[in-house]
Amino acid sequence: MYERAHLLMRMSKNFLALLVAALISSGAPAYATEVPSTFEFTGSGYGHGVGMSQIGAKARAVSGESATAILNYYYKDVLVAPYVDTHTIRVNIAHRVKSIAFMTHTPGARIDVFEGDVGNSTESLPISSFATKKKATFTIATLPKGKALTLRWVGENPIITMGNGAVSTKYKYGYITIKVVKGAIEVTNTLALRDEYLWGISEVSSSWPAAMLEAQAIASRSYALSKLSVIRSSCDCQVYSNITDQNFVGYSKESEPRFGHFWKDAVSRTIVDTSTSLVVLSNGKPAQTYFFSSSGGATQTTRDAWGEETTFTQSVPDTASVDVTLNPRFASWKASSTQELVAKAFLLPNVVSLEILSRNKAGAVTYIAATSSDGVTKKLRGDTFRSRAKLPSPWFSLISVQN
Repeated sequence: MYERAHLLMRMSKNFLALLVAALISSGAPAYATEVPSTFEFTGSGYGHGVGMSQIGAKARAVSGESATAILNYYYKDVLVAPYVDTHTIRVNIAHRVKSIAFMTHTPGARIDVFEGDVGNSTESLPISSFATKKKATFTIATLPKGKALTLRWVGENPIITMGNGAVSTKYKYGYITIKVVKGAIEVTNTLALRDEYLWGISEVSSSWPAAMLEAQAIASRSYALSKLSVIRSSCDCQVYSNITDQNFVGYSKESEPRFGHFWKDAVSRTIVDTSTSLVVLSNGKPAQTYFFSSSGGATQTTRDAWGEETTFTQSVPDTASVDVTLNPRFASWKASSTQELVAKAFLLPNVVSLEILSRNKAGAVTYIAATSSDGVTKKLRGDTFRSRAKLPSPWFSLISVQN
């Protein structure tokens, strides 16, 4: 069914309010004779809605389900089984920055800097070293042209801190590489995937139920394994440390007060032996196990959200996501997007009307159309619009426009 909302901007406030209520309730189309400044939305859920719902998985863990049962509920025709994971993974921890700084506060430790992307090779000698509490700062101007720098830290259990603007993050494992790519600095942390990388994944609270933490660890491992085949030139990485892939905060996760060790222990429980760990397998290979915070009541498939067919995603009920006691922030939400954001989302000079064209069986918006003041209409997938317009999820409805 088409959802429309036409709002005429030059009418009196009282009549406009009555008209808005009538149009929204009737599903009538929505136009504006003036370009509105703001679009108001209401909805449910947070994230793209594909794969495992973290709020839903938490609720299932509370009810007594195991990690394997949780994963088998959200992913279709998969096997949770041991799989070789003795790989390293290259994680982008600072993308397109102009400068970056490192320091160690560990007594007796130091940061060694090597020329080139030398990894853990012992054949090279450091070109400089920075002792405890000595800051190592790198800028585009000071980095050698066409070359990389490798940072390694030595000492007794050394920890380093990376400063990126106002944000500082701790790292303990692997090594760091700094490169200039297309006029900006890319910083990566290369470390063991099976444990060191997973210990730093910060996707859910470490205080959540053990079975949910284990399900998240297995899903995060599976996702990472599915991304190993390519080093992306744009980031000099296999995965980003943000929602482009999954949130990675290094040692800052396991060193959280009180609860950090619960996450680390959950990861360790999913390791089977010295070479294998539990992984979600689809047709014998690690599945690209998407996950998200919460839905509008049911999950959606990759085909629903992005038009891409996969064998392991499915739409299943996710009632915990719309339970305000279980999901107080996003069971129901209101949000607004500026004219600038909405117009930019559709690559239009302005937007005077929005029309929700269709929804999938999970209730998420599949397509939404925008019309400009000169009559040009363009459409986007619901999840694309959600991302560009900064809405929490693709489960949304337009409730009003404001001039």
